[in-house]
Amino acid sequence: MSHMSSSTKVVQPVSVPARLPWLALLALAMTGFICILTETIPAGLLPHIVEGLNISKGMAGQLVTLYAIGSLVAAIPFAMFTAGMRRRPLLLAIIAGFLVFNTITAISSSYTLTLAARFFAGVAAGAAWGMIAGYARRMVPDALKGRALAVAMVGTPIALTFGVPAGTLLGDLIGWRAVFGLMSLMTLVLMVWVLWKVPDYPGQPADERMTMGQVFVLPGIRPILMVVLTWMLAHNILYTYIAPFLERSGLGSRVDLVLLVFGLAAIVSIWIVGLLIDRKLRLLTLLSLLGFALVSAALWVGGTSVPVVYAAVALWGLTFGGAATLLQTAQANASGEEGVDIVMPINTTVWNLAIAGGGIVGGALLELIGVQSFPAVLLILLLIAWIIAWSAKRHGFPGKR
Repeated sequence: MSHMSSSTKVVQPVSVPARLPWLALLALAMTGFICILTETIPAGLLPHIVEGLNISKGMAGQLVTLYAIGSLVAAIPFAMFTAGMRRRPLLLAIIAGFLVFNTITAISSSYTLTLAARFFAGVAAGAAWGMIAGYARRMVPDALKGRALAVAMVGTPIALTFGVPAGTLLGDLIGWRAVFGLMSLMTLVLMVWVLWKVPDYPGQPADERMTMGQVFVLPGIRPILMVVLTWMLAHNILYTYIAPFLERSGLGSRVDLVLLVFGLAAIVSIWIVGLLIDRKLRLLTLLSLLGFALVSAALWVGGTSVPVVYAAVALWGLTFGGAATLLQTAQANASGEEGVDIVMPINTTVWNLAIAGGGIVGGALLELIGVQSFPAVLLILLLIAWIIAWSAKRHGFPGKR
């Protein structure tokens, strides 16, 4: 970490431990959990929000859209603007943003104010995603960086698997506003946790910071970003429109169970990736893409069969759970410690573009051809991703570091 030693003003407050600082990393995982929960919970609470704000379903759906736009536009400018700031106060400010904007959502009776709160909550999320990976990696020595990132990312599949169903259930019991209030309470707990366990680090001195352009042309960065775009586009086409896709096999009413299978497999995947990533990054990436391509092929041939769909969804979860960790670790390795805080916001932006693209492309396919077209499109995207990852042998996804 060259920028720490050359900064004369800093007496390093923390030594890097030789084992994982679990409580500090889990605080970062909790930050990711709150990001994902805040983003996705309106989907489960949609009927209640429609009633509560007296709006249409389409208008309620914009609460998710505005959040995504906030993340998309904020990630890169925020990272550039705050690169020199100390890390823990910055993280606390971001978490405080969730506290403020979820509280506004909980008490607002104005649709316009709620939309604005959702946009700024998205801004906080874009800022958080740009920080979490670099922060986790600074806490540990080189040999543990991948594993530390896997722990810091575990909040994402947990939020997707259990958070949204639990939030939906709570919405039925205590009302949608109380669910947002509950998230604000969780955010308060997290702020205390960060103060208690997460070490502080200096920002980067201006003369050691890399620019966006410098990071973008580093060997390996562009192939990795292309893999992010194609892989996540394929994932989001299927994930966004999973309900209509499942109707072919008669599982349209079992979306919750299908997504539970997906989520549990994703959590297993994070565990496997966490154990092996520091030695087997290239192999895990290629296997994950190949596995998802097999899922697409199975759904193409047997998408109307219930057993095939369940088996395919389980394998899909196994290939997806560790994806964020694999791709972010590849980017961090390719960008080096000087570029990691710049490359992560670029990743966040591309990732959100793929989410939006999944909604647009999937919607167009659904309207024009029907859900039976999804597997073929997925297969094409995944083969492109696999070829790019395979070709990036020297820098993007090297066999040995």
